[in-house]
Amino acid sequence: MDVKTLLLQQWASCLDEEDWFPPLEKVLEDITFEQAIWKPADGVMNSILELVCHLLFYEKRFLMRFLGETENEPQAENNDSTFRLPNETLENWKETKQEYFYVHRELGKILAKSEHQDLYRQVPGEDNSLVLELKSLAMHDAYHIGQIVFLSKMQGVWPEKRSF
Repeated sequence: MDVKTLLLQQWASCLDEEDWFPPLEKVLEDITFEQAIWKPADGVMNSILELVCHLLFYEKRFLMRFLGETENEPQAENNDSTFRLPNETLENWKETKQEYFYVHRELGKILAKSEHQDLYRQVPGEDNSLVLELKSLAMHDAYHIGQIVFLSKMQGVWPEKRSF
C-alpha cells in the first residue's frame, strides 16, 4: 500500500469511516448544544464544542496555508485560545460542526488529487509537507475524538450499542 492510500484511509477514519475508533461525524451526530458545552464539575477538561473548535482551527489554518490564502487563515494568541468561540450559541455549535466537516473533506479532496511530488512539497508557513502534516492532523483528530467520546460517556449520552 502506498503512502497516499494509507493516509486517505486514516483521514477518512477521523471523519466518517469507522476504524479502531468511531468517526467524528457519527460521534457528534446526536450531541445536543447542551451536551456540547458541558464540562465536568472540576472544569479542567474542555467541552466538546471547544474540542471541535480546536480541531477546526488547525485544519482550517493548514488548508488556508496549503491554498496560499494566508490572509484568511485563523489566528490565535496561543494553543489555549484555539479551543474558544467568541460566543457559545446553538448556531455557533451547528456552524462549527459543519465547517469542520467541510474543511476536513476539502483536505481529503486535496490529498486524493495530489500527485506523488505534491505530497512532499513544502507548505508555506509549515514545517512539514502535505503528507506529514495530514498524518499529524489525523493523529491529533483521533486523540481529541477519544476525549469527545469520553465526555459523552461522562454525560451518560454514549449509546450502549453503537450502529457504527
